[in-house]
Amino acid sequence: MLLHALDLIGVAVFSISGALAAGRKRLDLLGVIVLGLVTAVGGGTIRDLLLDRHPIFWLADSAYLVVIISSALLTVAYVRWRPPPEAALLYADALGLALFSVAGAQIAERAGLPAIAGIVLGTVTGAAGGAVRDVLSAEIPLVLRRGNLYASAAILGTAVYFGLVALGTPRAWATWTGMLIVAAVRLASITWGLQLPVFAIEGDGVPQTRNRTSESRYP
Repeated sequence: MLLHALDLIGVAVFSISGALAAGRKRLDLLGVIVLGLVTAVGGGTIRDLLLDRHPIFWLADSAYLVVIISSALLTVAYVRWRPPPEAALLYADALGLALFSVAGAQIAERAGLPAIAGIVLGTVTGAAGGAVRDVLSAEIPLVLRRGNLYASAAILGTAVYFGLVALGTPRAWATWTGMLIVAAVRLASITWGLQLPVFAIEGDGVPQTRNRTSESRYP
């Protein structure tokens, strides 16, 4: 029940981020729904295909499509009434990343996979949908932007989840802690510009590792 509820909340949040991305590109209502859909189910679809889970989760349960389409259209209505803050897309995406990465890790866990595979699939579940959204929006995917704490936030949070479970922590506590860490790391990156060190090869061919803070934090 908890896993299904997290999934529905996750698709709603990701659908909102897709609708916001569509609005910034001035797409029509069909474009809004399409971007909301691919953002919400892209990562989970790839996860299910890798796990050979059939039917795909959103095809087996129509509640997902209802939530996705409703969230996208409600976002359109809300934005017409009150324009969102500049960073609204990034904040919505951060929440979706937190919800989906841990939920994806739990699905991999239930499939009997080891923790390292669960971390990978959790990260794919959380990050792949946003990457598809950004590609369709002609943007560099957040997961590939230089120094961005995006996939790394999902990796850290899912790793903490598996670590807490291994230590005997109640699963509900481990779930909420993992999601909180994903969200906190991603939001810290957005708010304060925290980044991973960037590996760069200068003109003399000498590799250098440095922090870059001049990158734009907004799509």
